[in-house]
Amino acid sequence: MEVSFTVIVICVLAFFVAGFIDSIAGGAGFVTVPSLLLCGVPPHMALGTGKLATSIGSLAAIWTFWRGNLILMRVVPVGILTSMIGSITGGKLALLVPDEMMGKVIVIMLPLAILLTIFSGGFKLDEGEMPKKGFWLRVCLIGTIVGLYEGFFGPGAGTFFLIALHVFLKMGMVQASGTAKVFNLAANFGAYLAFAAGGSVIYSIAIPCAISSMIGNRVGAYYAIKIGSKFVRNILYVVLVLLMGSLIYRFF
Repeated sequence: MEVSFTVIVICVLAFFVAGFIDSIAGGAGFVTVPSLLLCGVPPHMALGTGKLATSIGSLAAIWTFWRGNLILMRVVPVGILTSMIGSITGGKLALLVPDEMMGKVIVIMLPLAILLTIFSGGFKLDEGEMPKKGFWLRVCLIGTIVGLYEGFFGPGAGTFFLIALHVFLKMGMVQASGTAKVFNLAANFGAYLAFAAGGSVIYSIAIPCAISSMIGNRVGAYYAIKIGSKFVRNILYVVLVLLMGSLIYRFF
């Protein structure tokens, strides 16, 4: 696919905004996927290109959590492995769906994922003692199931990882957030491998967007305290309504 300079500029700006929003309130995929589709990128390529860019972009946030000792390192190896297995499988399943049909699937799944994210946003439990029975089975199931979703579609997966780690492993919210970033990076990268094998990654878009996503993440982290996550989420929801309207017009 030939990509114009204008499309690259628009995508770079979209990924900067997505990285900014993601570092404060989560939900980068809700911006990146519709933006790529509206720029004329085919559905499979939109998913594959976004996976690579957001994988690299999330490194800045992971570095911050790691420096703050906010990642439960003992679950990371198993989490990375199972998340990648799940996402590679999900990516391969997505590639089996015809491109035009995949566009409709994305338009249908986006609002469902958005609603799940909205209603789970205020869900918090007190931090408890981590379960000893079935601990590693839970880690494997979290990585595989959410990874499968990340590979097939993706938006909201970071939030789902966070909630699963908090609810089923009894992690505190901050540690769950940091650990979820690592799981999500692995799932993103696994999905990227699946889409890359299917020739569904546009590197001329992915590389500059990855850089802008990293910058957006860093800027967002800096301003997080000043503006607050609730304000950013409200802006995100307004943007999503506009993007969804455009996508429905395009694919239906």
